[in-house]
Amino acid sequence: MTTLTLTKPVSTGVAQPVRTTAILIVLLTAQLMAVLDANIVNVAGATIRTDLHASGAGLQLIIAGFTIAYAVSLITGARVGGIAGHRRVFLAGLAAFTAASLACGLADTSTGLIAFRFVQGVGAAFMIPQVFSLIQRHFTGPARARAIGRYAAVIAGGVVAGQVLGGVIVDADLWGTGWRPVFWINVPIGAILLVAGARVLPRDEAAEPRRLDVGGLTTLMATVLALVVPLVFGHDQGWPLWSWLSLAGSVALFTAFMAVQRRVQAPLMPARVVRAPGMLAALGAMFLMMTAYSGYLFALALHLQTALHYSPMRAGLTFVPMAVAFAAASLNWRRLPEHWHGRMSAVGLLVAGLSIGLIGLALHLHASPGALFFIVQVPFGLGSGVAYSPLVARALAAVAPADAADASGLVTTSVQLAQVVGLAVIGSLYLALAAGHGSNLAAPATLVVDGAIALAAAACAWLVPRATSTHA
Repeated sequence: MTTLTLTKPVSTGVAQPVRTTAILIVLLTAQLMAVLDANIVNVAGATIRTDLHASGAGLQLIIAGFTIAYAVSLITGARVGGIAGHRRVFLAGLAAFTAASLACGLADTSTGLIAFRFVQGVGAAFMIPQVFSLIQRHFTGPARARAIGRYAAVIAGGVVAGQVLGGVIVDADLWGTGWRPVFWINVPIGAILLVAGARVLPRDEAAEPRRLDVGGLTTLMATVLALVVPLVFGHDQGWPLWSWLSLAGSVALFTAFMAVQRRVQAPLMPARVVRAPGMLAALGAMFLMMTAYSGYLFALALHLQTALHYSPMRAGLTFVPMAVAFAAASLNWRRLPEHWHGRMSAVGLLVAGLSIGLIGLALHLHASPGALFFIVQVPFGLGSGVAYSPLVARALAAVAPADAADASGLVTTSVQLAQVVGLAVIGSLYLALAAGHGSNLAAPATLVVDGAIALAAAACAWLVPRATSTHA
């Protein structure tokens, strides 16, 4: 059997805590930038449209272009990282993301801004999969679990922080620059991370040569594009025929992708990764959980700003109790008794699903958020927090370090697609109900459906084995 030469975890010793902490700070700060960027622009949309005289379709592409390019390119970024080296590809993706952020802020036409947003998305798609891969390769045991917990906390906090920060920046109109600083904020952070990353990230050692599965990449990118584009634009255009044909086409393209994978020697997604104990059940639970989570944030933010006329900043601050609870649970779930860990994700998602339903009830009883609304956000955040990190840990536990790139690409792509599906499906449901029955009914009814999705995630999490053979 051929032995792969892998980068060794950081050696033990006095300097280890400093080095591993520095590695994690670089990786998670980059992750935070990507999460912020995906959310911060939503708040600035109206100002961007006025300033650049963008059409409705143009504004959609400005906001969604990042997400489309990111979702379509994630698997490619993960595989290229496994071939060319995770450190090298992380830094290249970070450089592209940072340069595109500067260009976005300087854009003077909507066409230019759309193009740079797509470049941002591709840069993020090459950067972010390396975060999981580098954690998988250089953190082991409890250190890896803590790193994944902090990763989850960054995602939860970044979503809320993006909405709040976007509102603050646009309202401040710094030096008369309006919306442009929502992009420029990435530039100094990215420059610092490039210097720090070049110094602290471990260099990749030579690994077994791997070929790029061009056929698999092409069919998978086409599959994701056919799925994401109608989900992003379908509702605003009244779900025209092309959107349904595209969704149906994504199924046919995925079938073609699976056929290609069976015929190549070096498949894009090796069967051993997909068949790793607990992987499919964990992926299903994460997909449904993130669909419910992103749908909840989007639909409720829409309700607060359109029906209740909250400012973007006030709407973002409404989610702070949930985000704080999510982060606290993500960082501290390992402190709970170890015999609880096996079913923690299922129980957490059960609590989260019931909490979403109670939040809907609170909005039904009182038009504006009251005490019950804010109180129930806490168990929602706690339940989600104790579910996400263990799910990621279990999904990766049985994957060998040699397959870290493929596994991280699979996990990150599933999570990103789930966020797109949540925004499109739950957001469209809210808008359709609001148009037909009014916002007072739309918000509670939408949250009931969203809670049911979280309960389905709990059922999937129950199927994840309590213990798996691990390569930690």
